[in-house]
Amino acid sequence: MEHLERFLEEDIGYGDITTDILVPDVDGNADIVCENDAVVAGLEEAMTIFEDHGIECGPCVNDGERVKKGAVVMNMSGPLRNMITLERTALNIMMRMSGIATATNDVLTACRKVNKNIRIAGTRKTTPGFRAFEKKAIILGGGDPHRYRLDDMILVKDNHVEAAGGMKNVVELLNAASFTKKVEIEVENIDDALVAAKRADIIMIDNSSPAKAGEIADAVRKVKEITIEVSGNITFENAPEYAKFADVISMGSLTHSVRSVHYSLNVR
Repeated sequence: MEHLERFLEEDIGYGDITTDILVPDVDGNADIVCENDAVVAGLEEAMTIFEDHGIECGPCVNDGERVKKGAVVMNMSGPLRNMITLERTALNIMMRMSGIATATNDVLTACRKVNKNIRIAGTRKTTPGFRAFEKKAIILGGGDPHRYRLDDMILVKDNHVEAAGGMKNVVELLNAASFTKKVEIEVENIDDALVAAKRADIIMIDNSSPAKAGEIADAVRKVKEITIEVSGNITFENAPEYAKFADVISMGSLTHSVRSVHYSLNVR
């Protein structure tokens, strides 16, 4: 709730002066309506915001449930002024989270048609201060959150390889790493992938076409049974091509380029 209170403070400031002037201090009723076909997410957060300010909430669906345009997702009753004052913050959270959940579910559904075991994962390309909510939305859409923070696992990127003096040095230096942490190494060619596979638990093939990434994956699997992740410039349209051979597809676009779902709060 700490994050949610900060979001409210940002929006309300010293008070909703328009509502205080125009809206009577009475109880009322309202509905939240989804204006798109979507996977609902952020309903729990919206309910927390409203209920902590004296409003009774009756959810009509669950987070993670897909609904049609025009579906009523929640009923409310309580102080009318509070409903109107809190509306924008609550709906903004639902809009953003539902957009992410819907996009995740859409690409997962498309990729599962060619690989029933594929995982669709997020990245750290998230909104500062809102990462936990965005990661939760990915999970609600059926995806994998990937790393939450830098201390979750060892993930070697291209700049790490450059700074360490090459892939062979990376593999040697990683011998000092704790056995408790998984090691993922990003590669862009077969030579680096084969060296990285000597130490990695996961190979991330980055910025490669489906054909090139498939060749790298085949080469690595000939020498080691290992998890293959693909990332970089993967779109909703070409993701199924990667799903044919990958175990995991990570997509920054799930959080950095997603389109929000529209919701409205209607007083009745």
